[in-house]
Amino acid sequence: MFRSIRWRIAVPFAVIIILAMLTLGGILSVQGRRFLIEKTQERLFAETQLLAGLLEDQPFTEENAPSLDALARSWSADLGVRVTLIDSQGRVLGESDEDRSLMDNHAGRPEVIGARTAGQGSSIRFSSTLGLDIIYVALPHSLSGGVIRLSIPLDRVDSDIAALNRVIYIATAIAAVLVLAVAVVVSGRTTRPLMELTAASRRISAGELGTRLAPTSRDEVGELAHALNRMSLRLRNQIDALDAEREKLAAILQQMSSGVVLVDEEGSIVLFNRAVEEIFGILESQAVDRSLVETFRHFRIVEAWQSARRDHEVQIINLELPHRSKSLQLIAAPLRGVLTGNTLLIFQDLTRLRQLETIRQDFISNISHELRTPLASLKALTETLLDSALDDPPAARHFLSRIEIEVDSLSLMVLELLELSRIESGRVPLEFKTVRPGDLVEMAVERLLLQAERGGIEVVVDVPSDLPSVRADPPRLQQVLMNLLHNAIKFTPSGGRIESGARQSGGDPSAAGIERIEFRVCDTGVGIPADDLPRIFERFYKADRARSGGGTGLGLAIARHLVEAHRGKIWAESRFGQGSQFFFSIPISRA
Repeated sequence: MFRSIRWRIAVPFAVIIILAMLTLGGILSVQGRRFLIEKTQERLFAETQLLAGLLEDQPFTEENAPSLDALARSWSADLGVRVTLIDSQGRVLGESDEDRSLMDNHAGRPEVIGARTAGQGSSIRFSSTLGLDIIYVALPHSLSGGVIRLSIPLDRVDSDIAALNRVIYIATAIAAVLVLAVAVVVSGRTTRPLMELTAASRRISAGELGTRLAPTSRDEVGELAHALNRMSLRLRNQIDALDAEREKLAAILQQMSSGVVLVDEEGSIVLFNRAVEEIFGILESQAVDRSLVETFRHFRIVEAWQSARRDHEVQIINLELPHRSKSLQLIAAPLRGVLTGNTLLIFQDLTRLRQLETIRQDFISNISHELRTPLASLKALTETLLDSALDDPPAARHFLSRIEIEVDSLSLMVLELLELSRIESGRVPLEFKTVRPGDLVEMAVERLLLQAERGGIEVVVDVPSDLPSVRADPPRLQQVLMNLLHNAIKFTPSGGRIESGARQSGGDPSAAGIERIEFRVCDTGVGIPADDLPRIFERFYKADRARSGGGTGLGLAIARHLVEAHRGKIWAESRFGQGSQFFFSIPISRA
């Protein structure tokens, strides 16, 4: 039989095909398994590195264990991996899949030892807790000497390899039978597809996972082509899944309120999130792949990056951006592991905290000043009464009336503080009614007209009679107008002029085009310095020129809250020495 050329070709050909396919299957199985394991470890290291950055400020202590445990479970759900957080003694403080209190000490785990000694650790071993072969990776926690470990079952990789092996072995057996039967007829036609399959398998093993074969037959060669296509597609899907995980982490990064910039060893920007764009006004397209120096042009940022890279220690500095009116805290952290040489810059916007601190300081300054004067007067008056005035009824009556005035001043101060507190907490219910703007202006002016006449100040009312009505709480809007009028009278010298009025304004684009009534109080007084103008509606804030006039600096803050409660807005315009104009607007009533 083997004298026949057919068999002499068919049998060796069949043997060669079988051996080649078995060899190819073994190579693909080994390379595929190694490739999947390496890619899985790379992904786990990348995710562990990110978690290390997020946990940098978290202490690995027993007291913080509940928080770490919750974080581990949350990240496990997001990443689809098992998360374990281990302190420097090997105790498990955070575990996503098991009850950490029942787990053994992990100080002797190979990946934990590797993380502590070499900066990163990995191992593939059998887990007695889960009863599976597991891929482990671990990185150290820089703050406390602990370890962050991620793991994933090895059976996810082995199942894919086993399926591939089955397909290859089945295809090999079928191909051997068919080759022996029709070797003479199809040997030539079979050689060419096998060569194509070999070339395709080389491209796939080289990483060209988009390689696809178009089977020209339905025999063993065609089945093998389908098997390779399925394998390539499966590998492609797994790579896409890894890319999706990276995109998920990128999305989280973009939603962070703190600015994050990743700088490589050469000083080029690798990563740039949206918060940095908002803080500095720099677009991502203008920053990525450009140098840190060229992008930010701020020597303290560059110094912090250089110090972190040189000293391998976290650098924390405070920055001021006067041109953007922002106060920042910069944290420059050198990275380790797969990102060694890179530096993570985190910009935290502290502007609001600084503003609150300024408000607090103004409050303390104003209240201490306003309390000191009446208290000193009360002390002087009572001492005078005790010394001699009690024996002189007219003088005693005079001093008591002065004491009553100072007590009234203190009472007014307390009432304004309570009023502002109630308004801000929403405990002042507004009773809305339909009211004419002219009535509001005229009633407020009438109540303060006598005070203005005593000061020699002319008050003019300018309200068109055909203005639409507004929905408002009349006493509260009168309180706003009276506050503005009182300030105008207070800071307008004798012979000055005050105008109070209202007019209809066009739709406000920021309020969906709602038409409004704009109220105004304009005076020819001393005006407001430009530096003070942006802050006059803040709680407890007063310009220096107003300190001698008394008051707590709460009146305009109360006015602002009342106007905003009417879905309106309030603002001021002024030039120092040339008078002030205060405006507020509220929507027109459509009832």
